[in-house]
Amino acid sequence: MTFSPELLSEIRSRFAHVGTCPFTGPRVFFENAGGALTLNAVVETSALFAAIPDNQGRDNPAAKALQEVIDGARADVAEFFNAEGGKVLFGESGTELLFRLIRDACLGARPGPVLGSTLEHPASRSAAARWSAQAGREHVLIKHDDATGTVSAEAYAAKVTKDTAVATILHTSPVTGMGMDLAAITGAIRATAPDALIIVDGIQHACHGGIDLKAADVDGYVISPYKVFSRHGYGIAWASDRLTALAHDALIGAPEGQWELGTRDTGAYATFREVVAYFDWLGGEVSDETGRRARIEAAGRAIHDHEAALAQMMVHGVDNLAGLASLPGVQIVGGADNAAREGLVSFWKEGVPSPQIVTALNEAGIRTHTRKADHYSGNVLEPLGQADCIRVSMAHYNSADEVRAFLTAMQQIAA
Repeated sequence: MTFSPELLSEIRSRFAHVGTCPFTGPRVFFENAGGALTLNAVVETSALFAAIPDNQGRDNPAAKALQEVIDGARADVAEFFNAEGGKVLFGESGTELLFRLIRDACLGARPGPVLGSTLEHPASRSAAARWSAQAGREHVLIKHDDATGTVSAEAYAAKVTKDTAVATILHTSPVTGMGMDLAAITGAIRATAPDALIIVDGIQHACHGGIDLKAADVDGYVISPYKVFSRHGYGIAWASDRLTALAHDALIGAPEGQWELGTRDTGAYATFREVVAYFDWLGGEVSDETGRRARIEAAGRAIHDHEAALAQMMVHGVDNLAGLASLPGVQIVGGADNAAREGLVSFWKEGVPSPQIVTALNEAGIRTHTRKADHYSGNVLEPLGQADCIRVSMAHYNSADEVRAFLTAMQQIAA
């Protein structure tokens, strides 16, 4: 089910450049996996805090106000993640934070192997490969399912051992677009290795809603705010008390359990508060929930349903427009019908280089992206025998009319 026209209009009004590119004019934005649109409130808040000369930690009213923003942001992130205890930390980027958490886990966990999967983005996979080697640990990789673009709890259960010390999980793939059953995977790991440190790459998943760390039972979860309606320049992670207790980079004499190094931009904290406030607002529009966490959860469900409906249109068609599955020579990564899909369709057309199709779509005013069999996407494309594919990534502010525009352009390109 998609949002009503009235609510979708209100949603779109809250985002910058929702229908136009500042460089080229009107366009459909289907490149959300590369970085989602930014909330207007984030733009305004970012400018406000960029102009403030004061820093936290001083004995003046401005410094105290900044610290209140930081403390409030940490609480907001914990509620957004539905996380209890542990520490919320802000860093340089999601990739940097994944490297830090995985490094500390590999260096500090009990003896045993590191378990991951071939589906993972290189952020977590590279970190696990490097730091498992540095720690003298075996790095075990579970092969993902090429047909579905997923890795299952059963696949983890088949590879986890009693001495597995660290495990990494990709919540949603930015190439296949498929979400993993995080709670089932962590349950499978903990059933055999209850003390394993589990770290999750949630970067692609975050904008689609539905983060619940109480249900998932993990030790680390990382997101990149520019992919969830905020801006570039920072990443956010949550680390459990167990992970925080391990040795990690810190200033001599710093408070126990502190992760941040140096003075970070208070504007980063403030802008993510706007993201959480937006989920809260949307949840109030789509439900009668009165608690903020309940509204955040309601927003996540509504986002999922809207995006699923758009993906269904894109794959199977709408009105008299044929969907991708019906176009000659088109192959869809993960299959045409896949319940794990989260607002993203990757495909290729036999005999036509993907960059050529992306260029043609761009000329039709539709922004998509080529994924190549490089260090970012080769793990998915090479087993499929593909040099590249087209990634069409949607978000909840996209509309059925934008899908129609895409399918109209694709019919012309396919012809």
